[in-house]
Amino acid sequence: MAAYEPFELSSEPLDVGELAASMANSGAGALVTFEGRVRNTNDNRSVVALEYEAHPALCRSEGAAVVRESLDGVIAARCVHRVGRLRVGEVAVWVGVTAAHRDEAFRACRAVIDGVKRRVPIWKKEHYADGSTEWLRGCEPEGHAHHESR
Repeated sequence: MAAYEPFELSSEPLDVGELAASMANSGAGALVTFEGRVRNTNDNRSVVALEYEAHPALCRSEGAAVVRESLDGVIAARCVHRVGRLRVGEVAVWVGVTAAHRDEAFRACRAVIDGVKRRVPIWKKEHYADGSTEWLRGCEPEGHAHHESR
């Protein structure tokens, strides 16, 4: 049994080396990881930070379901997503998958990140160099309208 939850939220920076080490398994011939990082531009706008909000209980249950659904043919899978304000270059989401063979590990890693992006209620707000902010379409938390503020 793994010593970690299949899906976690973290308000602290992610230690990707520690996360990868947590996936160690002597039966694994493959460890595939994915790091989603905050980039400095989106839609030709200069981004200085991202802010993530989440519904923790729902995120954990739906995120765990996404990870469990990806387990066919793999040994283990795990996803950790940041919440709070992140600077450019920081890791926003990490996925790790171990499997006997690489094909299964790559497939499952893609399934996890795609499922998390599609199904887990995590909302993203961009902070721009000009001082404005914007919730991205499809990423607005309840009660927040999609708009730009200055």
